[in-house]
Amino acid sequence: MKFSERLYENLQPIWRKNHAHPFVQGIGDGTLDKEKFRFFMIQDYLYLIDYAKLFALGSMKANDVETMGKFARLLDSTLNEEMSLHREYAKKFNISLEELESAKPAPTTLAYTHYMLHVGQNGGLAELVAALLPCMWSYWEIGKELNEKPGASEHEFYGEWIQMYSSKEFGELAMWCIELLDELTQDKPEAELAKLEEIFLNTTRFEYMFWDMSYNQEMWPTDG
Repeated sequence: MKFSERLYENLQPIWRKNHAHPFVQGIGDGTLDKEKFRFFMIQDYLYLIDYAKLFALGSMKANDVETMGKFARLLDSTLNEEMSLHREYAKKFNISLEELESAKPAPTTLAYTHYMLHVGQNGGLAELVAALLPCMWSYWEIGKELNEKPGASEHEFYGEWIQMYSSKEFGELAMWCIELLDELTQDKPEAELAKLEEIFLNTTRFEYMFWDMSYNQEMWPTDG
């Protein structure tokens, strides 16, 4: 069994909770409060800034030029395509560039990105990929699932999001990371695989917390 298959099988309970979260389901059926999505867009933009740094670390930790180049392309794609789409999409929700650039991360955003960067900086390439993969993989799975709902991808506010993450192009990026993790974990002892699974589990948990944070628009409890 490939390591990615083991992860997918073992983490189905939490994976399904992510898919069933009312924030995700609200995107799919179009009932999500726009203010909740607005909050999400701002926090996701801040998240992507640190997420992009993981691709830079991946390029540095890679052992061959081809993998270095792929991570460099992922970095470029995130900074110059995905974040650009976020900025354009944000206009639909009356989010200005100034508001995006001056926004502060919520506690969950900080915890999630700092955990990934900690793992990426202190571990090897396998640890880094295990940390960043749940976001990419789960968004692709969620995008495909929501895209199957009649009319979801044509929704005035949420259709573009579904189209982006269900796209063939995004799926190819996710599959490359999945295949890279499988390659990196070949012949690793069980003790190392267990540590990698724990990293993957933690960032999968953070994915749920990010949906939950956005649904409840949670900033610091001491503010306000």
